[in-house]
Amino acid sequence: MNQYNRRFIYFICIVSAMGGLLFGYDWVVIGGAKIFYEQFFGIASVPAMQGLAMSIALAGCLIGAVTAGNVADRIGRKKLLIVSALIFGFTAYGTGAFDAFGAFLTVRFLGGVAIGIASGLSPMYIAEVAPPHIRGKLVSLNQLTIVIGIFAAQIVNWLLVSDDMQWNIHMAWRWMFWAAAVPSIAFFLLALFIPESPRWLFMKGRYDEAKAILSRIGGEHYAQTECDNYQSTSANTQERGGLKVLFSRPYRLVLIIGVVVAMFQQWCGTNVIFNYAQEIFQSAGYDVDNTFINIVVTGIANLVFTFVAIYTVDRLGRRALMLIGAGGLAIIYGILGGCYHMHLSGIVMVVMVVLAIACYAMSLGPVTWVLLSEIFPNKVRAVAIATGTFALWVASCLLTYTFPFLNAALSTGGTFWVYAGICGAGFLFFWRKLPETKGKSLEELESQLISKQTSTIKTIS
Repeated sequence: MNQYNRRFIYFICIVSAMGGLLFGYDWVVIGGAKIFYEQFFGIASVPAMQGLAMSIALAGCLIGAVTAGNVADRIGRKKLLIVSALIFGFTAYGTGAFDAFGAFLTVRFLGGVAIGIASGLSPMYIAEVAPPHIRGKLVSLNQLTIVIGIFAAQIVNWLLVSDDMQWNIHMAWRWMFWAAAVPSIAFFLLALFIPESPRWLFMKGRYDEAKAILSRIGGEHYAQTECDNYQSTSANTQERGGLKVLFSRPYRLVLIIGVVVAMFQQWCGTNVIFNYAQEIFQSAGYDVDNTFINIVVTGIANLVFTFVAIYTVDRLGRRALMLIGAGGLAIIYGILGGCYHMHLSGIVMVVMVVLAIACYAMSLGPVTWVLLSEIFPNKVRAVAIATGTFALWVASCLLTYTFPFLNAALSTGGTFWVYAGICGAGFLFFWRKLPETKGKSLEELESQLISKQTSTIKTIS
């Protein structure tokens, strides 16, 4: 019987998940600072510069996501977590400190690089250290910290805004960014005390170090069992699996599943509600003051139902929750589109939007990161998660960019019907192709997803 050191397990997983908290905070804080730094830099009437300031971090996300896998394989998961903490800390200070718009953009780009690194690296590290029976719950902590970071940014922005417009223009937006320095420093200091991923150590041939960490996690029997599992799969090779290996035939199916899962998390449309909440609620008949109140309500729903996901992901399973999320959103968006088409307004619209957020928060939001951290084999996990995260950010960019055009061409109701159709297609894909990963070791999943595919190829040949 394994005696798990739960205090140690939760400590290292929560520390790693702080990357998610900073990811969520940095991604949302700019929304509250926007109106003030635009006036400070004199770009309030220059749409091109406004768009550049808002989107430059996304370019950094893409760079961070696409490079994180190779770097994590070279230097290790722990060292890259520490590097991301340092970047978060520097950009938290620099974004608020610089008076030149060019320097502001440069630091926002670097902040995006940190987001891109943390968005894939934190759940990967957690999956590699977590025991199978609670892995889903622990990886979901990363999504919880993202949601907490988002909510913290909304609260900080609200607290710092003053009736004194001069304070807002010259100082409030700076402190909105500077506030992230505190968790960044905490993340850096705490990351010094977490161990390296035992799977990475084993892949590098450092067997004794890997076994020592596993023993601390679950005792000698657990450590020996895990090491035996590592040796039964590609984890015992010191050869690093790069993009060429990832795109080779045996890995093709699992790569397609991972990319579809990652992109669907964005194309399901729920993040439009966060990015364009003001337009959505104003289309439903709300004035500016009530719109901001409704935004806080959606933030609370997002936080509460993420806890539901943490409770259910290791009970109901990943596949079941993805099906619930895709099917539930298809129905909710279909109804919501009809409400807009009939020009309904008031509380019914808030209820439908909150239901959409709740459905997403308990399923697609956190479970996507769980699946991405689980389904890829040890040999290519880092570069595969980086590829999936890159696809997710590309999908995010396309979603954010296309919403205004869809909204103008189809109206808000028609746009939500488009998202309903995408969710319906996602439901069918998950029903046919998505395996259940609950309760299985990463090595068991590798055998299920890769060995079976290899056998099929040999049979066909």
